[in-house]
Order: sequence, then C-alpha cells, then structure tokens
Amino acid sequence: MEAYILNWLELLLRCLHIITGIAWIGASFYFVWLDNHLQKPLAQELKEKGVDGELWAVHGGGFYNPQKYMVAPKELPQDLHWFYWESYSTWMSGFALFVVLYLMNAKTMMLDANVSSLNPSQAVAVALGILAFGWIIYDSVCRFFQTRDEIVGVIVCLLVIAVSYITCHLFAPRAAFIVTGAMMATTMTANVFFWIIPGQRKVIKSMRAGDAVDPIHGKRAKQRSVHNTYFTLPVLFAMMSNHFNMIYSHSGEWILLVLMMVAAVLVRHYFVLRHKNLNHWWLPTGAGVIIIGVAAFVAPPSLSIHGAPGDARTKVATIEDVELIVKARCLPCHSEKPTLMAAAPKNLKFDEQVAVEQNAMIIYMLVVRQRTMPLGNATQMTESERQSIQTWFEARP
Repeated sequence: MEAYILNWLELLLRCLHIITGIAWIGASFYFVWLDNHLQKPLAQELKEKGVDGELWAVHGGGFYNPQKYMVAPKELPQDLHWFYWESYSTWMSGFALFVVLYLMNAKTMMLDANVSSLNPSQAVAVALGILAFGWIIYDSVCRFFQTRDEIVGVIVCLLVIAVSYITCHLFAPRAAFIVTGAMMATTMTANVFFWIIPGQRKVIKSMRAGDAVDPIHGKRAKQRSVHNTYFTLPVLFAMMSNHFNMIYSHSGEWILLVLMMVAAVLVRHYFVLRHKNLNHWWLPTGAGVIIIGVAAFVAPPSLSIHGAPGDARTKVATIEDVELIVKARCLPCHSEKPTLMAAAPKNLKFDEQVAVEQNAMIIYMLVVRQRTMPLGNATQMTESERQSIQTWFEARP
C-alpha cells in the first residue's frame, strides 16, 4: 500500500510540476517576445500618457493591445497582476518531487559506490548544500559586479561548469544531472523572490508615495530576469535527461552535460535575437553541431551487445538463468520484502518466475537497452548477466 500511495504522490507531483512549469516558462518567454515586438506609438494621445511601446495582436477570436509605459501610468491602478506564483509553484512542486524521488531514496537514487563513498545522509546534506550555496555564490557575484554583465556572465558560466563537475563526482550520474538542474532552478526562483518582485514592490511604493523612483531596482530586476531566460532551457534539459541514460551513463558525463547546456543557451539566444529581427543562423547551427557531436560520441558501437540469438558463438540463456540473475540483482528492490528500498518501485515484484516472464519487455528495455537498472548498478550486475538477459529475451517466441 505504501508503494501504491507513493506512486500516486509521484504522479500528482509530476503533473503539478509540469503544469506550473509550463505557466512559468510560458509567461517568461511571452514577455521576452513582447518586449522585443513593441513598437513606438504613433498616436499623440498615447505619447502623452507615457506609453513607450504597444502591440496589436489577435488570439482566440479577440484583439489585444498591450502597452508598455516608459516608467508607469500617471495613476497606478489598484488591481495589478503579479507574475510570481508561477515561479514559486514550479519550484515548490519540483522540490517536493525531488524529496520524494531522490532524498527519501538516497541510498538507491543518489549513490554509486563507483563514484564516491558518500552515505545517504551525507548525500542529502551535500545536495541541499549545493542548492543553497549555488544561490549564495551566484547572488554574491551579481551583487559584487552589479551591472558589469559580461564579467557576471563568465563567472556564472564557470559556476555552472563547476557544479556539474562536482555533482558528477559525488552522486550517481542520474542524480548528478538532477542536482545540477535543481541548483539552477533554485537560483531562478530565488531571483524572483529576492530581487525581481521586491524591486517591483519598491518601485510601486515610491510611485504611490509620490517619491522619485530609484532606477537601480529596474536594472537589477532586468539583469536577473535575463539570467533566468538563459537558464530555462539548460534546466529543462538537466531535468528531462534523467529519463534517457545515453549521456549521464557515459564517461565524462559532466562535460557532455555542459555541452548540451551550451547548445540550449545558443538556441535560447537565437530566439531572443530573433525577436529583435536579428537572424543569427550560426547560433542554432552551432547548437545542432554540438548536439549531433554529442550524439555521435555517446552512440553505442551497435544496438546489440553481442551476437544475435542463433549465432553459433552465442549461448542463449534460459528463464532459469535469468531468474537467478534477477534474484541476485533485482530482488533487493523489486520484491515483496526489498532490502534496498522501503517498497518495490512502481510495485514491480519479481519474486516469482511468472512475474519475470510477464515483465520481460520492461526488464529487457531497462537492463539491456537503456541500462538504467539496477539504479546506479547498486547490486553490481555484470556485462555477461546483461548479455544473458538479452539472449533470453530475443530468443523468446
């Protein structure tokens, strides 16, 4: 029952995280697009009102005329819509999912004896520390260099590279990618919580009081907002990549992660410039070259581990052979009484031979093709055992 409840919790948290993420990223992309498509007003009436840019658009059968003021309208309306719960909800749902999937299962989800000697408690503490100190270092850099954007950009890039290296040398690769992405996502939400929204509130407070507005608030908010724009696609890749082991299971995975994030930044930069009617095709071309290069580098020599069933050199394993492998390598997690987890993940239990037969496709895909199981290879499955599972599955009628 515990596993069943956790499965539902995971499902609901994933749905919530995806929905709020779409809302946050969609709003962010929309306002970047809007800012770069506004046109100077021609009507004298709009100029007198202080309108600096406007746009006419049609959507869903209606016409819209968003206007941006150089500072603000002469009289601020009481009812202002604030875009911040999209960010907060995305982070909170994502962190809750991180807790349920990784921190509560640190032994199996975060550790790999071949990577480091951390214990579960240490892994949890280090992961949370990276989230916190990543933000502190980033924020300190932005404070110290203020509007020197080029220097800030270089140091932030070095910070992300350093975190990628550190996580991939402390955690199981799959968890390393998630922690790196979570650090960047935490920084994005912290930007909204500590700088963007408070800065906007200070501006509005000054305006309502009739005081002069300090332009530093707008400059700081703009800087953090730009950083969030360029963080978005790298974070999405880091979060989604845990479903695909081609990169994180490869040697030098931190370099591959960095390269894929660079490609994501190039794509985002292209669209930012494209909104300004600047078509720098070398940006998506460069991103494509990086992605193709990474894909070629991590490509397996062949889709089959060794000779096909029926090949004279290949010994086809029997169900009894596979059952022995499953008992040694899979039952510590996937059984009625698992020893490495509180409950069998996805409620998959292979105590009986019939269960192994019924879930042959799942076992084959995760053990042979994707090579994501056992998690972190905690039970030390050998290459010959994976080969046995392959020959058994491919020889089945």
